[in-house]
Amino acid sequence: MRFGILGPLRVGDGESTITAGRDRTLLAMLLLRAGRVVPVEELVDAIWEERPPATARTQLQICVSRLRQRFVALDLPPEMIVTDPVGYGIRVAPSDLDAEVFAQTAEAGRSAVDAGQPADASRHYRSALALWRGSALSGIASRSVRRRAQALDEQRLTVLEECVEVELRLGRAADLIDELSESVERNPLRERLRGQLMLALSAVGRQADALTVYREGRRIFAEELGIEPGTALQELHQRVLAGDLALTGPPRPASGPIRALPRAISDFTGRQDTLARLVKEIEEHDARIHLIDGMAGTGKTTLAVHLAAALAGRYPDAQVFIDLHGHSEREPVTPAAALAALLRQLGVPAAGIPADADERAALWRSELSGRRAIVVLDNAASAVQVAPLLPNGPDCLTLITSRRRLTGLDGGRPSSLAVLDPDEAVELLARVVGVDRVAAEPEAAAEVVRRCGHLPLAIRLAGARLAHRPRWRVRDLADRLAAGRNPLIELSVGERSVGQAFDLSYAQLDPAAQRLFRLVGVHPGAFFDHQVGAAVADLPLADAQDLLDGLVDAHLLEEPDPGRFRFHDLVRDFARQLLDGAGRPGERAEAVRRLLDHHLHAAYAISRQMEPAASRAALVLPEPPRPDLVAVCETEGPAWFERNRATLPALVRLAADEGLLAHCWQLARVSWYFLFSRGHLDELIDTHTVGLRAAERCDDEAAVATTRNYLASGLFRLGRFPEAIDLMEGALQIRRRLGDREGEATVRRNLAIAYGANWQLAPALAHLDAALDLARSTGQPAAVAALLNNQTVVLLAWGRYAEAQAVSRRHLALGREVGDLNSVRNAIGHLGAARARLGDLSGALRFLRLALRLKRREGNRFGEGEVLNELGVIERKLGRPEAAAALHREALTAVTASGDRVLGCLSRNLLARALLEQGDVRSALDLYRRVLQDAVRLRARHEEAEALAGIARCQRPTDPAAARSHATRALDLLRQLDAPERDEVAALLAELG
Repeated sequence: MRFGILGPLRVGDGESTITAGRDRTLLAMLLLRAGRVVPVEELVDAIWEERPPATARTQLQICVSRLRQRFVALDLPPEMIVTDPVGYGIRVAPSDLDAEVFAQTAEAGRSAVDAGQPADASRHYRSALALWRGSALSGIASRSVRRRAQALDEQRLTVLEECVEVELRLGRAADLIDELSESVERNPLRERLRGQLMLALSAVGRQADALTVYREGRRIFAEELGIEPGTALQELHQRVLAGDLALTGPPRPASGPIRALPRAISDFTGRQDTLARLVKEIEEHDARIHLIDGMAGTGKTTLAVHLAAALAGRYPDAQVFIDLHGHSEREPVTPAAALAALLRQLGVPAAGIPADADERAALWRSELSGRRAIVVLDNAASAVQVAPLLPNGPDCLTLITSRRRLTGLDGGRPSSLAVLDPDEAVELLARVVGVDRVAAEPEAAAEVVRRCGHLPLAIRLAGARLAHRPRWRVRDLADRLAAGRNPLIELSVGERSVGQAFDLSYAQLDPAAQRLFRLVGVHPGAFFDHQVGAAVADLPLADAQDLLDGLVDAHLLEEPDPGRFRFHDLVRDFARQLLDGAGRPGERAEAVRRLLDHHLHAAYAISRQMEPAASRAALVLPEPPRPDLVAVCETEGPAWFERNRATLPALVRLAADEGLLAHCWQLARVSWYFLFSRGHLDELIDTHTVGLRAAERCDDEAAVATTRNYLASGLFRLGRFPEAIDLMEGALQIRRRLGDREGEATVRRNLAIAYGANWQLAPALAHLDAALDLARSTGQPAAVAALLNNQTVVLLAWGRYAEAQAVSRRHLALGREVGDLNSVRNAIGHLGAARARLGDLSGALRFLRLALRLKRREGNRFGEGEVLNELGVIERKLGRPEAAAALHREALTAVTASGDRVLGCLSRNLLARALLEQGDVRSALDLYRRVLQDAVRLRARHEEAEALAGIARCQRPTDPAAARSHATRALDLLRQLDAPERDEVAALLAELG
């Protein structure tokens, strides 16, 4: 059909592609009177109603022209729209318009009634009704269209009533109740429909419900029309009261439709989209076997029953159901026993059921042959169990639910059922507990369903506890679930519990899979891989892969990405509960140690590829217990750290809690460079704070000094210089007390960096000189290279550019000599910075562009930001402030990713300077003021001074007095810091008088 008006306006294959409102109204009017000319006056009234413009006729012609053009685009002949002196019309064949097809098909139904063929009449009527997609021409508000569309809606109701009358005589009352209930609710004043609903209810023995329908109708008639129901409805009421069911038609024959589905729960929630998707898949793909699998408690059975009910009209002859007890306290139902039960549901007497299993299967297939039936095989254990139960008729649908993925069934379309999303979960809780209670405490409700892992079974059990305790608030249950108690204990009501459901799945595993399931429960992170499974269970990697795949098939693990596994929160609690149970002494402790060993040695191997030579020499570990697994992880390089970043803090805390103190501080240490260089400072500080406490507890002074040093690096990046200095001064005392000259040199180098960043340049250089002496005396060329790097940084900050250039050259030469690429990268960047400050801008650009490529290749966002800022300053000095601003914006992005807040202030100060030189004074002033606030909060005095000087430059043309005040404060700070920028600010102040 080319056009549809039995619902939203449809043109061609899809929903209406006519978007202009007037064009839609025009086309609707033409289609409502297809084959006839509609006068111009009627069309004008429909489009503009009471207020047509003077140009209405002209605009109507434009609409017609636009419609014809749209028809061409939709591959429809534009001449379908005809012009007449009186108006316009549309020529369509009867098969082109759904309203015409509806009228013809309904008339065929009436002819079949007259011919005494009720089954054919029902088929024609149902075909006609299936053409409707909603109210006629819904979405078009024109009163003229609505008036004519309502006549179509009335015709639909008439056809529905005629269809129901035929189907009641065919004995299909049970199938009609839901449809009639909905129709009566939408059309409460339609007496014939209400009477038909009463007849259907009476036919299935629900006389009380039929009387309720009459009483509700009588009340509505009285309140809205002020009259009593009609004579026919009153007589029907009397006959229902008298128990006279003759009006319901002949009794259903014994071989009639079979309805053996269990009761569908009334609070079915959150699966409407899934239900609609499955209905569409089954109808469009004509699927004969559909598999619904998922973890315990996801609502597979409930979904299958609702799906079967939704498809019952397509399979009207039989809907049968059996629980196969695949995951149950009972033994799984054998195929032979299942066939006997299913045959009895089809009405086969016990005496007629063969004893032989193969003969039962043959009889089952014969009974279903020619029937349009749905078979629900619930709670299947395996493909072997269900294969003999599958019908072979082309008109049968089999729905199978299982906690396992039944991969051995040919032709089955699988659907794995996930947990509910948060909104659906809260909605389910509200249906169980009561909408008002949940609406009054939305945050507590969200917390309850989160603690339930959004698992439908857990939510129902939690809701049942609340429903039976009216004095409890939702917050009371949320607090109980969050109080550290085992949530599996809280999520139980009577004989039902979440833990019991999981236990049934666990019991189906073989012993090796059970052991691995328990052991991977010690992993504290959200995700883990095959290597973790092999490590905790001390298995060959291939064996661990096979067992983990089996746990995924059993829905005890999820695999969101290939080779990447996770637990549902409640399943993890169940695994840990099993591991802590009696009869497994030492199993948990060994699993934890193997888990920590694996991550420690994998991180150590990868960090040695990444760290500067001077740093990686400070820690040496023995050979790993599982070198094969470490080698697999090592091939990933830094990507391994990125995948496990969220897990590292949890592993460090696990080591501390288990008393594995050396593992604790060492795991923090080997994770340091990745976290530091990638700007993951929260994780760095978290791991090293816990690691420092562990080092102190194990009475290892060298470990304490090491951990203090690396914890200080994270605080340093956040601009917390006094705290960083205090930590490192303590580490320095320990190194000197231990006589550790190499360690002392390392701490002094880092102290110099912190003092320099805090603009205490003299102590910074003093520490560097002492550290250089130590490193040279102990023969540490890598340490010497690192110290030369830091010396250059301090000299550049102090304005001693020629010395900085000389030191950078030595640094570059030594870095190449010892093969330290990190030193080479840093030295090239510092040479560029020194040359720029000495006035050699073109030479500086060559060095800095090379340094930028190297920093980006390394993935060092902090270093990338430093170099971008240097390039931006050169562009500004060359008179290209727009290019400078672009570079400083790039730098700010990189620096923000690195987490260094002080360098972020510097980047924004430089960006503001570039904006000012572009003439954008307002943006520059706003940015300087925001930097000033942050710098004061961070106690970054140099950037505070630079922001004050920038504000003075912005205010100079308009408010010289304010500019002098800001410049004076800036100069005071720069003089205290002995910073080279003091001369430029002094000159600015002199200009301001």
